[in-house]
Amino acid sequence: MNPHLELLQPYPFQRLRGLLAGVTPPADLPHINLSIGEPKHPTPAVVKQALIDALDGLAAYPATLGSDALRSACAGWLQHRYGVSVDAAREVLPVCGSREALFSFVQAVIDPRGEQKPVLISPNPFYQIYEGAALLAGAEPYYVNCLAANRYQPDWAAVPEAIWQRTQVVVVCSPGNPTGAVMSLADWNTLFSLSDRYGFIIASDECYSEIHFGTPPLGGLQAAQQLGRGFERLVMFTSLSKRSNAPGLRSGFVAGDAKVLEKFLLYRTYHGSAMSVTIQQASIAAWNDEEHVAANRDAYTAKFDAVTARLAQVLDVTRPDAGFYLWAAVPGGDDARFARELFAQQHITVLPGSFLARDAHGVNPGAGRVRLALVAPLAECVAAAARIEQFLQQYH
Repeated sequence: MNPHLELLQPYPFQRLRGLLAGVTPPADLPHINLSIGEPKHPTPAVVKQALIDALDGLAAYPATLGSDALRSACAGWLQHRYGVSVDAAREVLPVCGSREALFSFVQAVIDPRGEQKPVLISPNPFYQIYEGAALLAGAEPYYVNCLAANRYQPDWAAVPEAIWQRTQVVVVCSPGNPTGAVMSLADWNTLFSLSDRYGFIIASDECYSEIHFGTPPLGGLQAAQQLGRGFERLVMFTSLSKRSNAPGLRSGFVAGDAKVLEKFLLYRTYHGSAMSVTIQQASIAAWNDEEHVAANRDAYTAKFDAVTARLAQVLDVTRPDAGFYLWAAVPGGDDARFARELFAQQHITVLPGSFLARDAHGVNPGAGRVRLALVAPLAECVAAAARIEQFLQQYH
């Protein structure tokens, strides 16, 4: 077996199951799950109908590059959303969701040759796929803490020169998971300058970009264009899972540096990750429709309006820049104890922040916080806020 498999850490939800094992919550209170970032709004009718209309596509092997129509739809969305023009033939590649793409991309671009071990820099806290992808590619993950004092942005100045010299990939997530923080143009300029100096590739995870509260988050390709540069060493990742409430579709795309994507396409041809023709047609319908995206944002805004101010009276929490998570500090600073007792007393599941981060540079930046995913229906989110208020009246 691949010895790198032994390096993988338990997934946060596996740790959460262990934390809650043996706890019996009140049977009279219905369970409200705020721990998993799985969209619960209905999948749009336009997407489902396109899927049905394209069922004959199941009889054909799909091309790894995807259809011209799908790549054109993706490029059209980038133009509409960001004002960015890309070459649909060379700078866009359909993928089976951003999770699959992030993992396989790292396998394709890490070069293990050389005397020193390659490094992948990850934000901390982070989506655990970044770490697993690095480990299985034979790279060393290096965690850059994202703390409130730095607007939850990575502290690039704290990265030692010796690490930069070995860095091959830097992963960023904007809007961030779990913080919801969005990179500014100045943040992007700093990162581009570092990439120019050290030659690493930027993998920009932007899957939460369409859930915002009136100010569309800046994207990586958009930032490059505004700064008068090309897409060299830059690839962005996006998906229909959050934007279109279609996590089961497993559909997204990557866009950016044509030279990098040419090699990534070669890898994917052997990897066997081509998107079904049927899924491609449903994806075209999704990327071409913005009406359902606006309705989706409205639904999330209503939940944040109803919940954030209420929870802010009892927790240290504010509305994020974007995304559907609240990143709340808990009284006493023991996030695992808070999550366990909240489940035991109120039958509400939240994710301890320390499970989403690693101890790095003397601190776990997720410690003392919990992530609340406002994905449940509005009434459930409001009920959860009321129960959390009640819980905190007795929590010490």
